Amino acid sequence: MDPSFLVLQALSGLASASSLFVIASGLTIVFGVTRIVNFAHGSFYMLGAYIAVTIVPRLIDFSYSPAAFFLGVLLSALLVGVIGVAVEVLLLRRIYRVPELFQLLATFGVVLIVEDLVLKVWGPVDIAGPRAPSLRHGVEILGQRFPAYELVLIAVGPLVLGLLWLLMHRTRFGVLIRAATQDREMVGALGVNQARLFTLTLFLGASLAGLGGALQIPRIPANAHMDLSVITDAFVVTVIGGMGSVPGAFVAALIIGQLQAFGILIFPKVTLVLVFALMAVVLVVKPWGLFGRPEAASGRVMPPEGIPGLRRFRPAEVALAGLAIVALLAVPLVGDAYKVKVATEILIFALAAFSLQFLVGVGGLVSFGHAAYFGLGAYAAGLLVTGPFKAPMELALLAAPLAAGLGAALFGFFIVRLSGIYLAMLTLAFGQIVYAICFQWVEVTGGDNGVVGVWPSSWASGRTTYFYLVAALSLTAIVLLRRVIYAPFGYSLRAARDSATRAEAIGLDVRTHRWLAFTLAGAAAGLAGGLYAFMKGSIDPTLTGIPLSIDFLVMVLVGGIQTVMGPLVGAAFFHALKDAVMPLTEFWRLLLGLAIIATVLAFPRGLAGAAEALRQRKPSPKPVEAQA
Repeated sequence: MDPSFLVLQALSGLASASSLFVIASGLTIVFGVTRIVNFAHGSFYMLGAYIAVTIVPRLIDFSYSPAAFFLGVLLSALLVGVIGVAVEVLLLRRIYRVPELFQLLATFGVVLIVEDLVLKVWGPVDIAGPRAPSLRHGVEILGQRFPAYELVLIAVGPLVLGLLWLLMHRTRFGVLIRAATQDREMVGALGVNQARLFTLTLFLGASLAGLGGALQIPRIPANAHMDLSVITDAFVVTVIGGMGSVPGAFVAALIIGQLQAFGILIFPKVTLVLVFALMAVVLVVKPWGLFGRPEAASGRVMPPEGIPGLRRFRPAEVALAGLAIVALLAVPLVGDAYKVKVATEILIFALAAFSLQFLVGVGGLVSFGHAAYFGLGAYAAGLLVTGPFKAPMELALLAAPLAAGLGAALFGFFIVRLSGIYLAMLTLAFGQIVYAICFQWVEVTGGDNGVVGVWPSSWASGRTTYFYLVAALSLTAIVLLRRVIYAPFGYSLRAARDSATRAEAIGLDVRTHRWLAFTLAGAAAGLAGGLYAFMKGSIDPTLTGIPLSIDFLVMVLVGGIQTVMGPLVGAAFFHALKDAVMPLTEFWRLLLGLAIIATVLAFPRGLAGAAEALRQRKPSPKPVEAQA
């Protein structure tokens, strides 16, 4: 291979790495200080690009010079920083002490709101930004031309790293950021104004994200999909480098930049897998990233996530659950075909959400990639029916949970060795690996087009019949999972969730219990995926993607993570809300985001949890003797 081509490819990788570092450095600083997994960081990046394509052309019209271009870039970054402060003051400040899953949910609501606001202000058409004056030409390197602007980007990364180092080591604000990254509680005990520190940190983190977006306008047009496309790469850099470590983010960005630059030459069909496979290997070998520290060192005290105590249904609750099931089963008798379709989807998503609740609420295993097992089940069923075997639906529905369970067992073997946010990030990595395989293995999976013709057997092809088949299988699986929760195995999982050390001290094999739970939950999600494939008639990579995993988490949290049956309520509420709101307005994301944030703020225990809290506040009837 031509050496000059390799040099240019390496330089291209450095330019991408430099841009990625600028974005990820803000994410890692915000996480280090606030401990918030900020999904809205990608939205700040997108806003930086949109504000830049608005401001920079006007400044260039006033003075056609590189100074005007970069002044516009810096102004865009500062404006995004101000927006970050607004988000911190109005939302994040209220949820610093809640479990990190609720923080994730709230920032996801911000993502939805920003996405629709961007469409409202700038429209759906991509907007190309101006090229930097005096940097439009190419520079000759080893006989080949390389864009001059890319060389500037290569220099930006080390420049930002140097400025951050000076900030961290030469200013009081920087020292406080480093101290809070190590031990936030200690910083608070020393009398530091944490509210101001967090606000300034969000300003810094959002500004860096905005700077990363503004710098991209000569390379890529501003578009409404920039947020989700960059947030996963930024997470990967942050996790590989070590959450909260700026030098770690720089090294990780360099590695990923070169991996992407040369991976497309060496492994063109698995480029999407490489980055997440690297992240998975790093987390398995060095669980806290290259430059990270164990979570215990942070001294963080968080309220427990999950079901605090198990109790049996009271007679009134049994009657209420029975009425809900009867009402659901009566939908085909009183509703039209569309309502039957919606009810079928709710049943399928309820099973998927309940399987995730089994992991999170009972086992304390937060999964950001649960859709991977939903998708594995869907692909196993769909490929069996449409592939060379031409298997019947009945066999495919048996294979769906088996395939997903095997996938969960394989991934879970590595996942359960970790804990906390690193465990969640490894589930994200494995989920993205499954997505990448489905997307890039075109010969088998059909790639982006997916596979069509996944229809049920003739006896179940009617919408009503298929609804009752889904109801029978989903409700049976939910009842079986619920029995496991109340069995000794479920109590052992809760013991391991609350204190792994004490659970091991009394002889419980914590890792094996968690691994079995992961496998069981994956199999249940796979059954839901198989049922969904036959309902939809097709499969595609979106069934394994992060957005669907986030939807499952939203269902669990909206319903109530501290209740056993909450996810069923959350699945019904969330899917019905999407189904009701989406046809009414083009700004359905805005309304959905506001509804999610309102739920987090008003019902931190979810809808079912709020109902339980109201019941507990109701005064108990006085004894007969006392009344007398």
